[in-house]
Amino acid sequence: MKTFRNILSWIVPILVALVIVLLVRTYLFEVVGVLGDSMEPNLANKERMMVIKPLTLKRNSVIVFDAYGEDPTAKPNTNYVKRVIGMPGDTVASKNGHLFINGKQVSQSYISASERAAGTGNWTLKSLAQQRNWSYKGSTVPQGKYFVLGDHRSVSEDSRYWGYVDAKKVMGVVKIPFWQSTATYRNNINSMAK
Repeated sequence: MKTFRNILSWIVPILVALVIVLLVRTYLFEVVGVLGDSMEPNLANKERMMVIKPLTLKRNSVIVFDAYGEDPTAKPNTNYVKRVIGMPGDTVASKNGHLFINGKQVSQSYISASERAAGTGNWTLKSLAQQRNWSYKGSTVPQGKYFVLGDHRSVSEDSRYWGYVDAKKVMGVVKIPFWQSTATYRNNINSMAK
């Protein structure tokens, strides 16, 4: 009986700790790593970041989402990190290095001039939908969806290629801890959302 109690005295705290970790990862936050160059210079390949789960998504939020079923080339359990550009109901267009949301030019100070121009290209949602043969060919972001772009636009496989991200696929919003990276890059990730 004493041996059984000793075993329980070790097992119960371990089980409680595992349940707490599982609940935190499921409902509060998780630490994940960036794979690839699509968010440079703001997020580097293999950089660690926190994904905060209960936050509200805003335009320019950097998000992590399950890419399987969104990008036809993504395998199961593949997560992407991208920046929300278009919210549900928004029109989005790119022309001569300028990004327009609902007809108004928006700042892209978080990326270089070359990525704004040559890297982003010239398009509207409607022209992308027709060119890429998306099932939804409207001129606005559909309800329950987001239009996302990588910050390293010239190499990023993003909504310009495969369409919209379903809100149900979003894991959470990326936040860079104060001790990581530089103040400029933290600001480009943490403070850009409007």
